[in-house]
Amino acid sequence: MIDSSIPNHVAIIPDGNRRYAKARGMLPWEGHRAGAETFKKLIDWCKEAGVKELTFWACSTDNLLREKKEVDFLLMLFEQFADEFIKSLEKGKVKEKVKVRFIGDLDRLPKKLSDKLMKLENQTKDNPDYKINFLVAYSGEWEITRASKLIAEEVKAGKLKAEEITPELFEKHLMLQDKPDLIIRTSQERLSGFLPWQSAYSELIFIKDKHWPEFSKQDFKACLEEYARRIRTYGR
Repeated sequence: MIDSSIPNHVAIIPDGNRRYAKARGMLPWEGHRAGAETFKKLIDWCKEAGVKELTFWACSTDNLLREKKEVDFLLMLFEQFADEFIKSLEKGKVKEKVKVRFIGDLDRLPKKLSDKLMKLENQTKDNPDYKINFLVAYSGEWEITRASKLIAEEVKAGKLKAEEITPELFEKHLMLQDKPDLIIRTSQERLSGFLPWQSAYSELIFIKDKHWPEFSKQDFKACLEEYARRIRTYGR
C-alpha cells in the first residue's frame, strides 16, 4: 500500500444487495444477508488498516417503504446483529472498546428493536478505541429537518436568538457531527442524501461495477490507495 495517511473515518453506502440476489436467482432480500456478511468482514479490514471510525448506511427511510417481507427480513438482521453484539460484550468476547451509535429516526422501527439498539448504544457509549455508526431509518433530509426543528424550538423558547444561529451551532444539532474522510459507494454513482452536511469535503469513490456483497478486501485496499493519492485542499 502507498505510504500515506489512512482515512480516520470511512463511510460506506452499501448499494446493490437486491441486484446481487436477483442475478443469482435468490429472493431479493436474501441479498441483505450476503451484504451483512460483507459488513462483518469490513469491520476487520478497517481495524487492520488503522481506520478509527466507520459509518455504515444500514437502512434508509425509503428502504422502509419496500415490500413488507423484505423490510421484516432487514429488521430481523438488525436484531440478530444487536443480540450477537450484546452477548459478545456481556461475555467479554469483544477485545476492542467499540463505541456503537445508531443514527436515524428510530421511532419508525418496532419498539422491541429500537430498545435493543439503544441498549447496545448505552452499553458502549464510553468506549474510546473505535467507533461504528449505523445509519438506520436515515435520510439526509430527515437529519437536516430534525436539526432545524430543534433550533426553531430553542428560538421559540427564548433560549436562542435568530442572529446567534451559525453553521457551527447548526452542526451541533446534527445527530452525527463527525465528518467522513472517505465515502465509498458500490453499484451506483451518487450520494442519495447521505450525510449532506458532513460529506462536504469527503473524498468520494464509486465502485459501480460491483454490488455490495461482492465488495472484497482487495477492493477496500484499492480505495485506501486511491485516497492516499489524493491531495485534500478543503476548498482552499
